[in-house]
Amino acid sequence: MTGTSADGLDIVIAEFLPDPTVGSDLVGADPTTLSVRILAEREAAFDPELGSDILRLLEPADIPLSLVSSVDARLGRFAAAAVAELCAEADLRPDLVVSHGQTVRHDISDGRVTSTLQLGQPAFIAERLGVPVLSDVRSRDVAAGGQGAPLVGMLDSLLLSAMSETSAEATEPSPTAAPTAVLNLGGIANITVIAADRDPIAFDTGPANALIDVLARRITDGRQGFDRDGALAAAGTVDEDLLADLLTEPFYSRPAPKSTGKELFHADYLDSFLTAHPHLGDHDAIATVTALTARTIAEACHRYGVTTVIASGGGTRNPELMRRLGQELGDAVEMKGTQEAFGLPEGSKEALLMGLIGWLSWHGLDGTEPSLTGAAGPRIAGRFSSGDGPLQLPEPLHRRPSRLRLVD
Repeated sequence: MTGTSADGLDIVIAEFLPDPTVGSDLVGADPTTLSVRILAEREAAFDPELGSDILRLLEPADIPLSLVSSVDARLGRFAAAAVAELCAEADLRPDLVVSHGQTVRHDISDGRVTSTLQLGQPAFIAERLGVPVLSDVRSRDVAAGGQGAPLVGMLDSLLLSAMSETSAEATEPSPTAAPTAVLNLGGIANITVIAADRDPIAFDTGPANALIDVLARRITDGRQGFDRDGALAAAGTVDEDLLADLLTEPFYSRPAPKSTGKELFHADYLDSFLTAHPHLGDHDAIATVTALTARTIAEACHRYGVTTVIASGGGTRNPELMRRLGQELGDAVEMKGTQEAFGLPEGSKEALLMGLIGWLSWHGLDGTEPSLTGAAGPRIAGRFSSGDGPLQLPEPLHRRPSRLRLVD
């Protein structure tokens, strides 16, 4: 998985283990619980030229088609080499590789996603490893009228269901008895809200690191692509007037499901606000956009009565952002990490999501839900590229597992 921060590739090798259905002699037949074991994980940073070219594609400027084609091929080769290296170190050959690719366009008109485009040619992965590849995991949901994002709601729902079962067995309060939000802090922030009395919902809340990263690059003359340890924001003071202006963005008040991206939250967008505050120093500006991220997430959580937030993503490594988020959420909301809540390393979550989507599609099961994306119905996600031989899928299952349990 490479996300909206566009700084590297998260890779997970995961073994999915269907639990046998109770009372069934057929092991793995329509399991209600799916177990997963993480065998290896890695974050592979992009080389500077590839990273810079991806960032060029994310800005709202005209770019040559040759750059799109070049990034598509180079990112495909990069992913193929990185996955092959990790598989060699783990001494295994995977059954399936799932490649999300880099989202370079996610176009929205009147709240409806009109197109989505991910680059990173999967044929290079199939050629290098000789195994099938699932890619283009968002487009079918978009074709069905959905947002195509965030897809992580499926993983969040299954993980929390397993937590609820464990808590019930231990006679502890279920984590979903009151609304729980599972938060991802990438370039864009998204949450999945899960409660016992309604279907889960998932949506983007607004920028997480997108605007912070713009200012971090400016302040450091490009030496840093992000606010390391939140030090830049911590050196500034929040400007309440600028914050109030930024909060007028209509996206924040739109109802879920909804999605956004760097098509909206980019450098020129930010500058349209900063020009009205010429007195503001760079450190005060980055402190203010950090506060914007915390405020918009907290307001989304409060809107749904959330009492627990389980956070992951690169933004969790920014202590200033996490401090401000804690203040905005207030003492009544408990905040945890995915390692604490699920036993899942923070950096593994989105890549594990890709693995889950792959397992579901491989077995003919839907990877999306209307309550999560707004589509007309659930859909099987992605399209397959064959490996060295013909594509041979197993006999389809008929019911999606309702729980995902991590095992050692």
